[in-house]
Amino acid sequence: MSAAPHRLSRLEPYLDRTEPAPTLLKMLVGVQLAGFREDAGLSQDQAARALGFSGAKLSRIESGKGRRPPTERDVRALLELYGTDPYEASVLLKLLQRAGEPGWWQRYDKRLMPEWFDRLVGLQEAAATIRTFEIQYVPGLLQTAAYTQAVVERGLPNAPASEVQRRVELRMRRAQLLTRADAPQLWAIIDESVLLRVLGSRDVMRAQLHHLVEMAQRPNVTLQVVPLDVTNASAPAIPVTYLRFGGLDLPDVVYLEHIKSANFLEDRDETEEYRLALDRLADEALTPRESLRLLRDTVQQRYSES
Repeated sequence: MSAAPHRLSRLEPYLDRTEPAPTLLKMLVGVQLAGFREDAGLSQDQAARALGFSGAKLSRIESGKGRRPPTERDVRALLELYGTDPYEASVLLKLLQRAGEPGWWQRYDKRLMPEWFDRLVGLQEAAATIRTFEIQYVPGLLQTAAYTQAVVERGLPNAPASEVQRRVELRMRRAQLLTRADAPQLWAIIDESVLLRVLGSRDVMRAQLHHLVEMAQRPNVTLQVVPLDVTNASAPAIPVTYLRFGGLDLPDVVYLEHIKSANFLEDRDETEEYRLALDRLADEALTPRESLRLLRDTVQQRYSES
């Protein structure tokens, strides 16, 4: 029997969520199965051999990765092997069932949602805290539709108008998570050059900066700007997104995006390095109040209507 009976009771609210959260639930199922295995005194290799699984298969189940959750048959076999408490097993199987429900983003064409991007959106939807650093663009969750269109057209100059519009719609739908009742905390740090680089037009930039001012005043949004005169800022060379999942026994995740792929880091030593780098960068950046003042000054001095 599990060494910590009924520890899944705090996960029951996830059974009643209106909007499916498959990425979160796959991770929760995996981490709980790993806990049951450890309670049973089994290593991954021992458990895999006992059920005729490959080590890679059990590792994949416990990490919660991949587009699809594990099968009910496999999960039941694991629960039986571990001698899991019946109540715990019933809650986990219900979580597994909900993990199979597609999230809103999974209804988009796979061309717009490759597997790595599908995972990012799912993780953002599940996160309690999102920290991000951007050196070229306004963070995606804080973009206006017109700014997003300019970004997409710059990155995909040959894309048909219909695809551009779908990508804009997807970005705007993602941004809604910041205004929902259970919105995560967003802590965004951007380089001042982002505010000065004109995308689309001066009108687009003026509206985008006004939107940043508005969003920065929300209680769940913290925005800081690294000014150009900070010449020795400890900024990473690429954009960074750092995700935390409060109180759910899930590891922090660092997302590093490349042109046509991405890396997800979950090893604690690696994620800790990025957390400390973001902490140092926040110390070097303007305070949220100073950043808000800079945004307003930039609108007035660079993008004011003639």
